[in-house]
Order: sequence, then C-alpha cells, then structure tokens
Amino acid sequence: MKKIIMIGTSFDTMGGISAVVNVYRSAGLFERYPVEYIATHCDGSAFAKLRMAVSALGRFLVLLCSGRVGLLHMHVSSRASFWRKMPFFLLATLCRRPTIVHVHSGAFHLFYERCGGVGKALIRHVFDRASRVVVLSEMWKEWVHSISRNGHVVAIYNPVMLPPLHTRDEAAQGSTVLMLGRLGKPKGTYDLLEAARGVCDEFPSMQLALGGDGEHDKVVAAAAQMGIGSHVHLLGWITGGDKEQALRNARIYVLPSYNEGLPMSVLEAMAAGLPVISTPVGGIPEAISEGVEGFLVPPGDVALLTQRLRLLLANAPLAHSMGLAGRAKIERQFSAAAIVPHIEALYRALGAQPGSTAP
Repeated sequence: MKKIIMIGTSFDTMGGISAVVNVYRSAGLFERYPVEYIATHCDGSAFAKLRMAVSALGRFLVLLCSGRVGLLHMHVSSRASFWRKMPFFLLATLCRRPTIVHVHSGAFHLFYERCGGVGKALIRHVFDRASRVVVLSEMWKEWVHSISRNGHVVAIYNPVMLPPLHTRDEAAQGSTVLMLGRLGKPKGTYDLLEAARGVCDEFPSMQLALGGDGEHDKVVAAAAQMGIGSHVHLLGWITGGDKEQALRNARIYVLPSYNEGLPMSVLEAMAAGLPVISTPVGGIPEAISEGVEGFLVPPGDVALLTQRLRLLLANAPLAHSMGLAGRAKIERQFSAAAIVPHIEALYRALGAQPGSTAP
C-alpha cells in the first residue's frame, strides 16, 4: 500500500511546524488521505535529536524500498531543519516519487544568503526539482521565484482551528498584553519591553505576558533594569488549554518580529478575537490590514509601537472591533476549513485520492 509520507518535527515540539501539522491532524487530513507522519526532530539532547533523525531516515528507506512511498510532503525550516530533510528529498527524487517542499521559516532568505556557493546550489536544486514548493504567503512565493526556475510554487496560508468566541466586554478594564514565541531580539521582545515601559505610567494595571522559550534570564534582567519587572510575567512554552486560557485573558496581542513566515500565534490571536499589533514582514500583511484587524509597525520602531499599544489600551471599543474583524477574517481565509482543502487539492494534483492509496 503506497502512502503519502509527511515529515517534520514531532507533534509535541515547540515551533510553528508542529502547530501546523497538529491542525492538519485535528482537521481530519490524516483520516481522509493515506498519510503516514514520520518525525525527524524532537526537543531534547543532541543525542535524542540524532537518534530520531537516523530512525526517521531508516523508516523512510524501508517504506521506499518496499514500494510504499507514493508522495513525500516535507515540512522544512532553515539551517539544520533543511539539511536534515535533504536526504529524504534526494532519495524520493532518485526513485521518481513526487515531492512537496513546504517552507515555514521566516528567515529562509537570510539562511540562503549566508550559505556558500555550494549550499546555495543545493537549495536551488531542491526548489528546482520539487514537484511543488509550498510557501506561506505571496511575498515568499516571489522570493522563491527569484532564486528558482520552478513554475510550481504555490502560496498556502497556515491554518488554525476556530475556538469558541468568548464575549469580551468593550468597557473591560483588563489590560493584559500577550506575546507568544521564542523570546529574543528576532521576535522583537526587547522592543516590546521598551514599549511597555512607555505606557506603564499611564496604564499602571498593564501586564505583559510572554509565553515561549528563548532568552528568559535576559528578558527578566532587561525588564528589571527598565523598572517594569512587576509588570512582566514569563509563562514558559504553553500549549493546549494553557494557551487558550492565555488568549482568553489577553486584551491585545503583540508580535513585533523582524522576520516571519506566517506566524501561527498571530492567526491564533485573531481567531480568539484579539486585536493584533505586529510588523509588515513575511505573510503578516496578508493577514492584518493596517487599522482593520490591528496595526502594523516597522520592525524596531519602538516609538510607533508604544503609540499603537497606548491607543488600544485606551480605546476598548476600537480594540473590540478590531478583534471581531480579525476573527471574521480567520473564518474566511485562514481557518482549517478554508485552508486544508488547498492541501488536499495539491495531493490530488499529484495523484493521491482520498480514501485510497497514493500513486
């Protein structure tokens, strides 16, 4: 029996790929199509990661040699994630199996530029030879076209599940500002701390909730140095019910990143009915229209970030209306019901059929 082999990080790891794949599972994709998921990476020690990568490649070889691989769908980020999955791609193309290269990294262009000539050639080889290259936005589609001659590059947004929409009181005094992601400069964490410092005097009840891994100690030290330590709370990496609760408790979602693909956290915040302040990078401008579902601030513009944060803290009706607009946009364009059919159409175009075997 031939299968669609999907490879990526394990279901319970931190990061966007696992979040996307888990939405596919929740939306029933693995039940409708003959998908076998092979995890190539996990959180933990270097030995644990190596063991999983070797085991995954061995499993793939067994399936390939037994003629059970009909299609390879590989989710890649940059750096080690890309190189780790290249052997799967090379083996699949050698055996003339169709391949989908699904690129998630928000900094893949930087990864490519930092590679030497051989590295760049290998990346272009993968993009050129893939049956389909899937990217997260039209901006990323244009970038792939700038380095690859592949005519089969498609933009498919990340999907999110729609949670129940909890009623938010427009006049509520709650002022929790939430950010989810890897804490550090690339995500704009320190810019957000500066903005929080700029509004604390005017909004003394403002609380900044930061959920994610990364530079915890440095963030705590920076907040203390700015005199806002009592306003900053580190949630750690949160998932499931803890994440849902954090979204319900928040009034505003902020992600002032310097590079992104299409961050799941922004889509999840919009699905939860939160107004969003983010940056016009990657696919974010395709999710957020300036002044409609939230605001877009140039990366590093702390003054404007502070101004937009102050505006939403001061104007509860505006925050509420933006949150409702974001929720409506998710339903139309980014919900699992809207996005997963595009993945299924991709599978059918490469010969797979629901409820049957892959080619």
